[in-house]
Amino acid sequence: MDVKRVKDYLYWLYYQYSLITCSYVLEPWEQSMFHTITVTVLAMVVYTAYVFVPIHVRLALEFFSQIFGAQPESSV
Repeated sequence: MDVKRVKDYLYWLYYQYSLITCSYVLEPWEQSMFHTITVTVLAMVVYTAYVFVPIHVRLALEFFSQIFGAQPESSV
C-alpha cells in the first residue's frame, strides 16, 4: 500500500470524526479532554464486551438447549 494514501485515509477518518462530533469547534484543551473521555469510554465498552459477551452467549446456549429438548446429562 502507498504510505501517502494510508496517511490521507487516516486524515479523512479523523476529519469525519471531527465533523460528526463537532469537536473542531472546541478549544485545544477541550478537544484534549473530549478525546480522552471518548477513548476511555470506548476502551471500557470493548473490554466489557470482551469479558462478558462470551459468558452470556454460553449461558444463552445452555438455556435454549434445555428448552428445545436436549437430553439432560445423567448423574449416574
